[in-house]
Amino acid sequence: MTEKVVVAAMYKFVALPDYEALRQPLLDTLLQHGIKGTLLLAAEGINGTVSGSRQALDALLQWFARDERLVDIDHKESFCDEQPFYRTKVKLKKEIVTLGVPGVDPNRRVGTYVEPADWNALVDDPEVLLIDTRNDYEVALGTFEGAVDPATRSFREFPAYIKAHYDPGRHKKVAMFCTGGIRCEKASSYMLEEGFEEVYHLKGGILKYLEDVPQEQTRWRGDCFVFDNRVTVRHDLGEGDFELCHACRMPVSAEERQSEHYVVGISCPHCWDSLSPKTRARAQERQRQIELARQRQQAHPLGRDPRRQDS
Repeated sequence: MTEKVVVAAMYKFVALPDYEALRQPLLDTLLQHGIKGTLLLAAEGINGTVSGSRQALDALLQWFARDERLVDIDHKESFCDEQPFYRTKVKLKKEIVTLGVPGVDPNRRVGTYVEPADWNALVDDPEVLLIDTRNDYEVALGTFEGAVDPATRSFREFPAYIKAHYDPGRHKKVAMFCTGGIRCEKASSYMLEEGFEEVYHLKGGILKYLEDVPQEQTRWRGDCFVFDNRVTVRHDLGEGDFELCHACRMPVSAEERQSEHYVVGISCPHCWDSLSPKTRARAQERQRQIELARQRQQAHPLGRDPRRQDS
């Protein structure tokens, strides 16, 4: 039986004034154990998703455990049959998730963490305003019952959305969630700075909820978008039935893949009529290279998704 690949989404807000010096030792550890994926380092902490064998991921967690600041790094695991990443990277950033508001620091002030087991009771409270802090293409695939969709295209738009729609004087209880917990943790810090008094966020995010809460008790509906080649996972954390259009980076369902506008690697119903000639030509060439790599039984990196840093 072939060993499953372990996919670990991990993050921690913690003061890392020496984050630049951590880059090379961390990268060396990933490469030594054959771990692929991307980790981001900043003065405010660490964030990213990586994958490898069980033994490799255990070795990485042991490396973190040798630093008292990272010993309890938040991480959620799921499994897949094939390596979902092509490369290994450790990047230095100003923020590990980009909100773009100076002074927001979850290491200094953060909302109330809610365990997955307690989440249903909280969101069932009619006085609670439930906000999905993810972006529009993620929310379209799945969300919690009763959640508000801000229809943002990036996390940078979240502060303007809150200022335009909500008032700390009227919205007394706010609960937020995201894929792995990092966006809603930073969003909770921002909301407190804006004067909202009771701010809650789902500890470990959607992925931890799907892992811990039985399906018969779930308030989750649909699939959860993930930032790797699986595209989505279902409630059982198995791979969903979506693929990524490599022209526009939108998830494409099985039904949409039956459309005449879906051409593997080149266009889909979301973008077929809006692609520039330059973008279409680039997609065609990339798909040609992918097919050549497949014939040679070589891995081919599909290119950077600019949305990955929001995970």
